[in-house]
Amino acid sequence: MPEPPHLTLYTRAGCPLCEDMAEQVRARMGAHRLTEVDVDGDPSLKARFGWDVPLLFDGDAEICRHEFDAVAFGGWLERV
Repeated sequence: MPEPPHLTLYTRAGCPLCEDMAEQVRARMGAHRLTEVDVDGDPSLKARFGWDVPLLFDGDAEICRHEFDAVAFGGWLERV
């Protein structure tokens, strides 16, 4: 049986949108795993994303940017 997909949420401390997206994703995760990564802790991520957080990814595929998008997340769930 394949493992459930692993999602990555790029975030930063003190970001209300980041906290909201994390909450929304966790509420819908089921068996999927979520890793939160603070972009300020990695200079290459900070350079790549700047202030463009939160971002939700499945591998290299972006699912949501800035705000939780229930339609995009639902579409992703249907594909996995």
